[in-house]
Amino acid sequence: MLKQRVITALVLLALLLPALFAANPWPFMGLTVILIAAGAWEWGRLNGMPTWLAWSGAFICLLACGAAAQFGWVQRTPPMVWLMAGALWVLLGAWMIQRGVAGWALWPQGLRWAVGLLLLTLAWLAMAQAHQRGVNFLLSVLVLVWAADVFAYFFGRAFGGRWIKTKLAASISPGKSWEGVLGGMLGVLLVAVIWAALDRRWSLPDLSLYSLLFAKGWFVALPALLFMSAMSVVGDLVESLVKRSAGMKDSSGLLPGHGGVLDRVDALLPALPLAMMLVFWI
Repeated sequence: MLKQRVITALVLLALLLPALFAANPWPFMGLTVILIAAGAWEWGRLNGMPTWLAWSGAFICLLACGAAAQFGWVQRTPPMVWLMAGALWVLLGAWMIQRGVAGWALWPQGLRWAVGLLLLTLAWLAMAQAHQRGVNFLLSVLVLVWAADVFAYFFGRAFGGRWIKTKLAASISPGKSWEGVLGGMLGVLLVAVIWAALDRRWSLPDLSLYSLLFAKGWFVALPALLFMSAMSVVGDLVESLVKRSAGMKDSSGLLPGHGGVLDRVDALLPALPLAMMLVFWI
């Protein structure tokens, strides 16, 4: 299993890193839209759609992302789109976690499928626009999510259940604890402070998300970073809930050793559009 995980990770890095740093944005946009389309196919399967509809979902995502690029939304998305995407994630995430697995199953199947395709398309659009703002900006968003995940894992292993006996979401993801969430938030704050300091030291041409938030003051940056960390957890929990509803351990086996695409990007799905919302509306 470990060998598979390493090989898969190396292959993905070999494909994504050259595209990420290429002068032309199209290789990166092309590779990421393929991954999002694969996620759309997985989403159809998780929601019990027939095979042809699961593949149709992937094609719809490709068309939607292509249309967004054609209309110039990658370069300039209407700010209201990000505000609506943020509101959707906050409200939908809160509702799903509060109602649990049983509540999700009550939604009409077609509505569940359509909402997922919309959120996947918005995540790709946010990633493409973040890339347009600069590699430093995009990486700062990605690392925020990874830092929240890594710190949450180690804090949860070390302190889970010691301070707060109530589980975070026992029926959805029994292994997650409030201590892990708090540890993830501390990790995000630590990364943000260090990254912003490096931005100033190296005078990079494109600012990170952290520098943009700190420029507004600590009273803005602190709650914004805590909010982003919390919403990355929401993305993880939402995917776990949908998998439990479907009775599946992984979203697919497309990435040997890692599960599926959605298993790797679940926390990024809310974080990317929310990062763009903060940039445009704060």
